Amino acid sequence: MPLTVLLVDDEPLVRAGLRAVLEAQPDITVVGEAADGAAVVPLVRQLRPDVVAMDVRMPLLDGIEATRAVLRSVQDPPKILVVTTFEQDEYVYQALRAGADGFLLKRARPAEIVHAVRLIAEGDSLLFPASVRALAAEYGSAAARGTLESARLTDREAEVLRQMARGLTNAEIAAGLVVGTETVKSHVSAVLAKLGARDRTQAVIAAYESGFVAPG
Repeated sequence: MPLTVLLVDDEPLVRAGLRAVLEAQPDITVVGEAADGAAVVPLVRQLRPDVVAMDVRMPLLDGIEATRAVLRSVQDPPKILVVTTFEQDEYVYQALRAGADGFLLKRARPAEIVHAVRLIAEGDSLLFPASVRALAAEYGSAAARGTLESARLTDREAEVLRQMARGLTNAEIAAGLVVGTETVKSHVSAVLAKLGARDRTQAVIAAYESGFVAPG
């Protein structure tokens, strides 16, 4: 089955460009488009895309609120890839905090766009570059530190979280720790459960905001 994508951007040229890049791939199909975040929830329910590639800044409903709406009201929601013009964009970080799974720059090369969509769909790693790590550290708080402390991660779980924060896949973490991939998956699940995190992105945000992992 092809990987299905919904495009959401108020600029028709951006949508057209993304569609051309993605549909050039034999395993990716663009199933729909929208010009504003307000249309996302009904389209997601209708089309059931694997990934929503969504602009973070839109006139009626921005990508932050649209992300919250999807995760709040759609059962088994798709992965959400936020698309932005500016790398150091607080809107992007707020979208990630709201539950988006990663972000992509509009000026990205075609190969980077395709890689980002596939990576987000797999859910085995995340797009969390240095600029976003720095923003996460700026949002550090006593509450975030308390969450990490109360989670009482084991030494191995803590190491897995550090490797997750580096953007490594389960297979890469397994190779580094010399354990099986299924063992890493179990550790990742335990980390998410202890942190009360929906996914890897939310766990990594908690790691940076708490100071458990330093940007760099």
